[in-house]
Amino acid sequence: MQTNVLEYLEQTAPRVPDKVAYGNEDTEVTFGEVLRNAQAIGTFLKRQGHYKEPVVVFMRKHPNAIISFYGAVYAGCFYVPIDEEMPKHRIELIFQNLKPHAIICDEFTAKEAGAFAGEGKIYLYSDICTTEPDPALLQEVREHAIDTDPLYIVFTSGSTGVPKGVVACHRSVIDYIEQLSSVLEVNENTVFGNQAPLYFDACLKELYPTLKFGATAYLVPHDRFMFPIKLVEFLNEKKINTICWVVSALTMISAFKTFDKIKPEYLHTVAFGSEVFPIKQFNIWRENLPDAKFINLYGPTEATGMSCYYKVNREFALDEVIPIGRPFRNTDILLLDEKNQQAAPGEPGEICIRGTAVTLGYYHNPEKTKKAFVQNPLNDAYPEIIYRTGDLGRYNEQGELIFISRKDYQIKHMGHRIELGEIEAIVNLKEGIKSACCIFDDDKKKIVLYYVGEVTAKDLTAFLKEKLPRYMIPNHMEQMERLPWTPNGKIDRSLLKRMYQEKK
Repeated sequence: MQTNVLEYLEQTAPRVPDKVAYGNEDTEVTFGEVLRNAQAIGTFLKRQGHYKEPVVVFMRKHPNAIISFYGAVYAGCFYVPIDEEMPKHRIELIFQNLKPHAIICDEFTAKEAGAFAGEGKIYLYSDICTTEPDPALLQEVREHAIDTDPLYIVFTSGSTGVPKGVVACHRSVIDYIEQLSSVLEVNENTVFGNQAPLYFDACLKELYPTLKFGATAYLVPHDRFMFPIKLVEFLNEKKINTICWVVSALTMISAFKTFDKIKPEYLHTVAFGSEVFPIKQFNIWRENLPDAKFINLYGPTEATGMSCYYKVNREFALDEVIPIGRPFRNTDILLLDEKNQQAAPGEPGEICIRGTAVTLGYYHNPEKTKKAFVQNPLNDAYPEIIYRTGDLGRYNEQGELIFISRKDYQIKHMGHRIELGEIEAIVNLKEGIKSACCIFDDDKKKIVLYYVGEVTAKDLTAFLKEKLPRYMIPNHMEQMERLPWTPNGKIDRSLLKRMYQEKK
């Protein structure tokens, strides 16, 4: 039985040592190089006394950062990705939580990392990767490792503004990669195009299947996502055939009529998640890539990335929602109502997850951990931890799970309970709308709509009056050239809310 993610690398590198494992616009590293440099870094870190502790990888988005992740694991530690594009205040809070003793940097980040390091030691990647690997030392580390040891910590945004460090173990990631790879039908010919920053768990979808199968993953430059044509050009240049992106990145291509000028020539698998895919935009993708597989993925960081999948196999009306389908093998979904009972068939409930996918909790944060990682209320016979996602879902007539919205996107307005996502879905039906996002002014009890598209607020209001009851019509609309994104590519609702508050 596999107990360590590095076994993927150790089985693949001897088989295809000279094949490209990871690359970006101008750098490529082979599996042989990944193995050798990761073992070098592991040897160095262990000799420095680092063991069973967080190792911060504070580097640019680059193949060398990925090698550093594996190097930390070879030393018997767990890696924590940090990127220079993260806000300084957030980095400071993360360092306060971790108090790391080891920080791996590159020549571009060393100075900035030093400002946060405190008593931690700064190691330059270009120096430590030249260490001669010590097989006996690394074997000793492995002999004491088990599959429930931590593999990484990724920090999510806390509701109070304080980041929460989610700790995942080897067993959860191995289980996830095995199931995800089967769903995506990954093999040695897969060429991934990575969209997510390396400090999000979303990058797991490319990193570890690449190791498992001897596939290839290219890190798509961040600035390409600002220019749809250049983005597709990159996909074609690198012959990328598989992408797992947030919906916002996909709709940017379809909404701006990119396919009229250029199409992804090699793309045969398109997985998407994190947001609801407007059917109008989704249909544009299907029309232009009629032979591609489309897969909707759903899951929280606290359950090791993705927990559910749906392979699109039918047409959807413009006012429908693509299901999130069914859980991966060895994962179970509970829909709990407000009384902590199973929601009745067809009725909404909070999506709760049980199984190996559930992570270890939040690093140095027992209070937050106890609130989200709870005893299964349907089981009073023995300890069983489930994760409460805070997402609402229901099952449709086909028995497929449908994502409704975040619980905190559900509002009470004019005496009615409203899902803001339902308003957004109707707005996206309007011809000329490229994207939309609703927020709620809790003080003045107003629904505020931000949208991108060649539609006047007057015309949009008239359209919505035909589609929605009066209490769901936005009280204020604002047209924008582009909606703000989070670093992971989702619509930044928190920023929109702050922008609105500042204008009041």
